[in-house]
Amino acid sequence: MSFISLLQEAAGAAPSASSTAGLLSTIVPFLLIIVIFYFFLIRPQNKKQKETEKMIAALKKGDKVVTIGGIHGVVSSTKEKTIIVKVDDNCKIEFSRSAIAGVESEKTEKPETKKDEKEEASVEAEKK
Repeated sequence: MSFISLLQEAAGAAPSASSTAGLLSTIVPFLLIIVIFYFFLIRPQNKKQKETEKMIAALKKGDKVVTIGGIHGVVSSTKEKTIIVKVDDNCKIEFSRSAIAGVESEKTEKPETKKDEKEEASVEAEKK
């Protein structure tokens, strides 16, 4: 065998091995990018959308809501596809359910601490 025939055999065998390695090195990064996109973008977005749908379905009379446009009000009544929000004493506005951005949670007051009670007692004692 001559030197040239050895080179041809080596060149003929190498592309098949390197093409498989080249194919894997091309596919693996794309698969990795797809997995990263799924866990950091697609999955959280789907989870948030489900929570929003659940919140909208659970709207009831008396809930304090905020619309997408920033209008704050109280749900006066609900219909199948719309809700009526009471904005002021004499002002009610009908919104599509999808226009509700969120429900405001009731803010609970902090329980008074013993220090506050002692201060109040001392103030009352001084008044007497």
